[in-house]
Amino acid sequence: MHRLLHSLFDKVEITRDLILLLVIGGLYSLGIFLSNTFVNVYLWKQSGDYITIAMYNLGIFLFQPAAFILAGKLAKKVDRIIVLRLGVIFLSIFFLSVLIIGEKAAYFNFMLGSFLGIGYGFYWLAFNVLTFEITEPDTRDFFNGFLGVLESFGGMIGPILAGFIISIMAANTGYTTIFTVSFLLFILAVVFSFFLKRRNAEGQFKFKLILNERLNNKNWQKALHAHVSQGLREGIFLFVITIWVFLTTKSELALGTFNLFLSGLSFIFYFVATKVIKPSKRKKAILIGGLMLYFSIYIILFQISYWHLMVYAIVIGIAYPIINVPYISMTYDVIGQARFAKELRVEYIVVRELFVNIGRVLAIVIFLISVSIMSAEKVIPVLLAIFGAGYLIIYFFMKDVNLADLSGKEEVIVKEQLSDEKKR
Repeated sequence: MHRLLHSLFDKVEITRDLILLLVIGGLYSLGIFLSNTFVNVYLWKQSGDYITIAMYNLGIFLFQPAAFILAGKLAKKVDRIIVLRLGVIFLSIFFLSVLIIGEKAAYFNFMLGSFLGIGYGFYWLAFNVLTFEITEPDTRDFFNGFLGVLESFGGMIGPILAGFIISIMAANTGYTTIFTVSFLLFILAVVFSFFLKRRNAEGQFKFKLILNERLNNKNWQKALHAHVSQGLREGIFLFVITIWVFLTTKSELALGTFNLFLSGLSFIFYFVATKVIKPSKRKKAILIGGLMLYFSIYIILFQISYWHLMVYAIVIGIAYPIINVPYISMTYDVIGQARFAKELRVEYIVVRELFVNIGRVLAIVIFLISVSIMSAEKVIPVLLAIFGAGYLIIYFFMKDVNLADLSGKEEVIVKEQLSDEKKR
């Protein structure tokens, strides 16, 4: 794999740890896409109401930032790899709990969401910090793009395979099978983590300092506002569209096919975006991707059928890579060029995820209030039209980010950080 990547990206310095991190990210994505898409459907089939699904997702988004903060403190005391393993362990506990609880899972929706949120928090804190430490400005577009390719591949194979398994097996045997396979994939990810170089903890956890840094660093402030906007869209889109596809088709296999089209196009366009979108074109790409994501909503807003949903999948499958590759890379560069980036990179990642989840929680709380006082069929299209603008609004924050406006002192910090990363 190392030689293959070098042949495809001969101008990019690809390290052993970078490849291992990509493998771990790929296993995680396959495990999540294989099962998590169908957890919402699994709960829906038991409860038949949006509030149950929303409360499950609220549990995820409330406990995820709390876990991020706890994981951030832990990452300053122990090896980051241990934090990564803890995340995978909690994800494993989540799937084991679903297997044990079985047909009564809907009654434990919030608890299950909390397990998943804790797993996400620990995993993504460690993964993002490792990404920041292992990659450099000239390899971040490659890493984010290739990780997007792996995620898209998992999104292609996972749901369609899971949908097929569920459709050919009786009762809930199919769900039991895919949850078990996901558990095994997470165990394999833990095994690969043992081959990563140890990254010893150092310093104190200064969460409040970096939280308040947004008052001094306009780039950081704008990036955080963009992440709240991102969270507003993700808060309800992550589960509403899945339920709509299932209700329209009454088939898990059709849901898997929907994700196959979405991820198949993302698989291609993440690769293209990595090669085509250069740093000078990042802001323009964010605008184009944001516009595509927002206007794609109107494909399914007024009339919904499986054909409309497939067209929607095609459009967003193209749009997500166009916006995500430059957006994620710009965010890491903002962090990399901020004050104390070398010493407090963990805190920057924690604060970033806190703001994403502020947007997600806000969206779900508004959703819960809305569906409790109005008909879900009437209010959901309105909420999608409003919150669907989240990724488009990202552009209006990121367009004013100026990575050239740095003091000489900060530039020295960046150079020291990059040198330090190369040694690792």
